[in-house]
Amino acid sequence: MTPHVIEPDPQAGAAVKAADRAHVFHSWSAQGLIDPLAVAGAEGSYFWDYDGNRYLDFTSGLVYTNIGYQHPRVVAAIQEQAAKLTTFAPAFAIDVRSEAARLIAERTPGDLDKIFFTNGGAEAVENAVRMARLHTGRTKVLSAYRSYHGATSTAINLTGDPRRWASDNGSAGVVRFWAPFLYRSPFYAATEAEESARALQHLEDTIAFEGPATIAAIILETVPGTAGIMTPPPGYLAGVREICDKYGIVFVLDEVMAGFGRTGKWFAAEHFDVVPDLMTFAKGVNSGYVPLGGVAISEKIAATFDKRPYPGGLTYSGHPLACAAAVATIQVMEDEKVVENAAHIGENVLGPGLRELAERHPSVGEVRGLGVFWALDLVKNRETREPLVPYNAAGEANAPMAAFGAAAKKNGLWPFVNMNRTHAVPACNVTEAEAKEGLAALDAALTVADEHTA
Repeated sequence: MTPHVIEPDPQAGAAVKAADRAHVFHSWSAQGLIDPLAVAGAEGSYFWDYDGNRYLDFTSGLVYTNIGYQHPRVVAAIQEQAAKLTTFAPAFAIDVRSEAARLIAERTPGDLDKIFFTNGGAEAVENAVRMARLHTGRTKVLSAYRSYHGATSTAINLTGDPRRWASDNGSAGVVRFWAPFLYRSPFYAATEAEESARALQHLEDTIAFEGPATIAAIILETVPGTAGIMTPPPGYLAGVREICDKYGIVFVLDEVMAGFGRTGKWFAAEHFDVVPDLMTFAKGVNSGYVPLGGVAISEKIAATFDKRPYPGGLTYSGHPLACAAAVATIQVMEDEKVVENAAHIGENVLGPGLRELAERHPSVGEVRGLGVFWALDLVKNRETREPLVPYNAAGEANAPMAAFGAAAKKNGLWPFVNMNRTHAVPACNVTEAEAKEGLAALDAALTVADEHTA
């Protein structure tokens, strides 16, 4: 793709900013305290503002532009579908909707062959939990403290991070537990084997005290995303699968962020040889070009609704434009070996490069990840592992991470920053040269974080 020629237009940028500030209500923000960047355009792994500043996007939007911005084949597919059939109600069989479902089902593990389309990941979680509750006739759902599952009613209550607090509802039937995370182990484990075994025992103890017959589902992000990209230790997810089978609990894997190539596999579950009963997806399914998500459903769950109506639906379920984007995206990923590229970049560029940065920067406590899905855990002190900023820090308490983020942007890198971590999550088709450019910018920004270490 030929790099876009950036022509600065500050006056247009000021008009965009003014309209935004006058009328747009932003997510997760105190509206009077934010200053959103006015974006003029994007292409591939980059975007730029109206002042002519160009940024390498190490966030993939919100970890969803898995094939980068403005891929010409997907743009053309959306245009062609719009000319053919822009929209149609979900009760009908539409060719592009059927094809998108077929292509997704071909890539999901095991017998997850039925696809229920939603508009995004949170709605996928909502419907997966509803299916599990109806299938089992039970109410409770177990989720991990370090997790994010979305911002709709049920999804936000399942979420573990502080964004849940303002909307917490004690009657939602959610019970949280500790999933494994060896670097900050809640189980005082010294090895991955210990962490896995103790986390599984903790989960089974939680089930015992909650009452197995009351629990409909356990939901886990296969590899937790926003919460810190903690790859589960060997045997853990297989152990959860065994526990679910033992007690008749539905096992739900949330692959909204980890799916569609992000970890170097079509779905992260492939790394762990585990098949859930339900799997949620969104984001990378069509690189976010048109909103789309869904639930991949196993044969036994789908059979529950063979003669019994499923009490759920969405006006735009399987929207033709979104499905056309998904079909084209999956075809691009196959033809251009995007999943293989993600695995290669992770193994040979990002992984080694981030670990090399950790050797030189005292602010880096741990490097973890796979594919193009990595996190740097930033600390004040490597020995104590004290986070660089407190949990859920804001304002002055968050100043070290704010300074790090500003330094990254000054060096042309748009970083993913959350609490005391920065995530390296570029597009799955990022080139080696682009990944190395990102590493160089991180190297410079980490010198700022180093100033706050003890």
